[in-house]
Amino acid sequence: MNKFFFTCGDPNGIGPEIVIKTLNQVYNSSSEFYFFCPQNIFLKNSSFIKPKFKYKFYKYITENDLPANHVKIVDINGGKISEGKPTKTSGKISFDSLSNAIHLVNNFDNAALITAPISKTAWKLNKIKYDGHTDFLGDVFNIPNPLMLFYSKKLIAALATIHQPIKDVPRLLSKEKLSSIFNSVYNTLVNDLQIDSPKIAVLGLNPHAGENGVLGNEEIKIINPLVKKNKLYFFGPFVPDAFFGKHLYKNYNAVLGMYHDQVLIPFKMLSFDLGVNLTANLPVIRTSPDHGTAFDIAYKGIANPNSMIAAYNLAKLILKNRGKR
Repeated sequence: MNKFFFTCGDPNGIGPEIVIKTLNQVYNSSSEFYFFCPQNIFLKNSSFIKPKFKYKFYKYITENDLPANHVKIVDINGGKISEGKPTKTSGKISFDSLSNAIHLVNNFDNAALITAPISKTAWKLNKIKYDGHTDFLGDVFNIPNPLMLFYSKKLIAALATIHQPIKDVPRLLSKEKLSSIFNSVYNTLVNDLQIDSPKIAVLGLNPHAGENGVLGNEEIKIINPLVKKNKLYFFGPFVPDAFFGKHLYKNYNAVLGMYHDQVLIPFKMLSFDLGVNLTANLPVIRTSPDHGTAFDIAYKGIANPNSMIAAYNLAKLILKNRGKR
């Protein structure tokens, strides 16, 4: 039986709301569903988004197989709700929700972690050293280059660097790191998404992809040699603006960009409400919506759950595909 572990994300944002809305649509008794959320926060959100599923509160989960006829609300330590803003309390709750969920999901082969959005500001208020889910999960599972990949039916996009300032990106790129990322992208497409012989486009770092070294030499020294070495599946480096402007992404199964906004801007223009963030190259499955905490609409009952529903559906698909191996 599959097990799905949802976190609440930052409780002052829309995380708890979109999880409840998602469970209202996807809950079924053929799988087990867990939601790591303080009781007071769950009840506050369920006062304006009525749960359509049966649920029961648990302080601890000690059994491997609990009845599947209800959602297990794991009541982690809560605190005051400050609607619509990041606080030290909300940062601690979101981190505790994630930590507790990881502890359980790692015990099962047929489990997936689905995370609601966190606030990096709230984490910093707690002196949590991680920039977000991806690098924390990489540290937990001792994966030096966890891969941030964005999935939708219109575009699959991966990142060579994640939440680093633009000025740091060139020094973070190396043949060793990119080679590892190439392998991760390929393995994820083949094993988790069942795409045989994938075609993967690689974007250049610099304007005009460096224009033969005139505008930067990372393409010449790092990117192009790796593309040539892996030319059966990887192509490029492409000039990013022309690549998306001419819709060339439609000719490839996935796109690998060198930094965050290079691929996130076109991805969100194409799939904002249906995109999923997948942390690839991990022993466990982790998906999440591709949007943030949306503090501006928190506790108004108007948050769109479609990206969270898509995150569940992708996790379910990967569980099925990994079971075929």
